[in-house]
Amino acid sequence: MELNERAELDTSQANDLGRGSGGSGGGFGIPIPGGGGRGGIIGIVVAVLVALLGGGFGLNAMTNGDEGGQAGGTDLEQLCSTANPERLDDARCRNLLYVNSIQDYWKKAYPELGRSDYEVTTTNFFQAAVNTGCGQADSGVGPFYCPADRKVYIDLSFYDELASRFGAKGEFAQPYVLAHEYGHHVQNLLGTNAKAGQGDQSGPRSASVRLELQADCYAGAWARHATESKDKTGQQPLFKSITEADISQAIDAAEAIGDDSIQERSGGRVNPDQFTHGTSEQRKRWFNQGYDRGDPKTCDTFGTDQL
Repeated sequence: MELNERAELDTSQANDLGRGSGGSGGGFGIPIPGGGGRGGIIGIVVAVLVALLGGGFGLNAMTNGDEGGQAGGTDLEQLCSTANPERLDDARCRNLLYVNSIQDYWKKAYPELGRSDYEVTTTNFFQAAVNTGCGQADSGVGPFYCPADRKVYIDLSFYDELASRFGAKGEFAQPYVLAHEYGHHVQNLLGTNAKAGQGDQSGPRSASVRLELQADCYAGAWARHATESKDKTGQQPLFKSITEADISQAIDAAEAIGDDSIQERSGGRVNPDQFTHGTSEQRKRWFNQGYDRGDPKTCDTFGTDQL
């Protein structure tokens, strides 16, 4: 993967909220999991991550117990400007570039689903804890999408967890995670989240599993077209190149966070009745479906018996 150092990034698509932006203490106020149609968050590993991290969504889970620090983050416009020659060394600017690419793709792909224009939304980078339209969350939840305020949230330290705990160490795992969350945004705009929220939220054929696998498929469709995405000016590509090795890193990440893989890693037995996101094989297969076809219309996980 090679990023274009000349690309003009659209900083309106992300905010750096800084540390403690959700307050300290307090407990966990977001309904879990899955469908999102009634205000609950939707995340790439939400609800199953708790089993791996040892039974709580507390701040200690991914921040080493540090609840201190001040709210308020960095000015991304200055940090991620082309005037800063080291900007793409910063995870916030790289992730902003990924967000720009994903949303540029959906501006073109969303109308092809028979809908009006795509609604651009923001990703909020936070540390430790954050307040959202769905309630208060902390880093132990992992990256998530909140249907109530239509925003994506991520503590970038999650990528360290993804590498160390899940074994997904490749850089391209990061845009895959974001593309999955923006897949939930597309589902929210289409009304898929609300429909899924009325179905079963756990089990191998549940609405929750279908929702998550579709988001994986949408992520694959973006990956197929990522090198076509343009910067804020519409002139410069955001990615100079994406290799098959990069795609393999995304697939490795999808496999690493399958329900069965996480249950095994947590030391328990595999219980399909508790599945909320799909197995490793399913997540890999549906990402590949989106990538191979390059068309989100082929991502209908709700209209097939072959999950």
